[in-house]
Amino acid sequence: MQMESKTDSYKIGVGHMKEHMPGMVEAYHGFTGSCFAPGALEEKQKQLIALGIALYANNEVCTMYHVEEALSKGASKQEVLEAMAVAAAVGSGHILSQGVTRVQQALGSLTYGKQ
Repeated sequence: MQMESKTDSYKIGVGHMKEHMPGMVEAYHGFTGSCFAPGALEEKQKQLIALGIALYANNEVCTMYHVEEALSKGASKQEVLEAMAVAAAVGSGHILSQGVTRVQQALGSLTYGKQ
């Protein structure tokens, strides 16, 4: 399935959901609209942040959506790529931080096989 069709499918799905749960969908759109509105951070910056989170969460539809939105808010391809690189650094840093804490704790608590 093409990426555009996936984001279109999401939008269509939300439309169908709104038929059954209009208050919930409107509340969600109100909340996200407020979150992405210009403030101390520009809309472009917010979209780049959302892109990083979407990548970290392995959410394909949100990744495509936030790339499109970041570009529409004035982000360059280089800025999108740098946001992706930061997400990769945070993702690998997350694994490293858990490895040096939790794995080391687990290894330290083992009563057998210590070297």
